[in-house]
Amino acid sequence: MKIRVVLEPSDEGGYTAIVPALPGCISEGDTREDALANIHEAIELYLEPVEDDLHFPPDAELLEITL
Repeated sequence: MKIRVVLEPSDEGGYTAIVPALPGCISEGDTREDALANIHEAIELYLEPVEDDLHFPPDAELLEITL
């Protein structure tokens, strides 16, 4: 899956990473590499389903698709 990330220098130093397609998915890092690693983790957590919140009827199918 490919997701666009906006990486911009912070006024205080370091970098801020924002994912426009995922509202509120923002992270920071002291270096570009740190910011990208942090936003990668933030994206994974953002997209991770919360198993306790998934309530479907017994005849529902759980499918995975690739974007």
